[in-house]
Amino acid sequence: MTVSPYGPHAVLLRFADEPGEDALRRRLALIADIERHPPPGLIEYVPGFVTLLLRFDPSQSHQIARAGGEILERLASAVPKHLPDGPIKTIPVVYDGEDLTTLADAKALSPPDVVRLHSAPIYHVQLIGFSPGFPYLGELDPILHTPRRATPRVRVAAGSVAIGGEHTGIYSVDSPGGWHIIGRTHVRMFDEACAATAAAPADAFFLRPGDRVRFVPVEATKA
Repeated sequence: MTVSPYGPHAVLLRFADEPGEDALRRRLALIADIERHPPPGLIEYVPGFVTLLLRFDPSQSHQIARAGGEILERLASAVPKHLPDGPIKTIPVVYDGEDLTTLADAKALSPPDVVRLHSAPIYHVQLIGFSPGFPYLGELDPILHTPRRATPRVRVAAGSVAIGGEHTGIYSVDSPGGWHIIGRTHVRMFDEACAATAAAPADAFFLRPGDRVRFVPVEATKA
């Protein structure tokens, strides 16, 4: 775990070497600690897979190095050994994505094999990013790890279930995207109307970091 300056008014905490469940446990513990004990002058924090950026009020920039060190010191004794076993959120998926057959061929698998491998695990939401409510889910079966498309699509429909690198995810809004689309779901990851009107904006998001997710294959008529 390291603390590094990130410009004159920010510090970058690196808490893991690679994404995964250990990194997720550490990130959740870090964020919980910061929300309980916010350092003086903290304006915002921005989580990554293995890093956490803390941005401070310029008038409090002298706090940066000390704040980062104190946070990491507390983290050393605050990381849980296991992720919490919260409820599993099931997401029905129609596996008819336009990249399903191509991806299966590239892996020397059949489309049903891809569906079986993709829907077998219980995933953890490692990160929310890219667009509002977009979940990066791990751990995807290594057999299905696939580099992103060389040329992103101009538009990917909200609800598209896709694979990009070592993660799987669900497009939360219509947007450009370079992940391989293998299916679709009717479950909304982000409710824009709720975000604009709810007293608690977090209610607009179906998933949050640390949540557990299972994909359930369904027929098109049931989606």
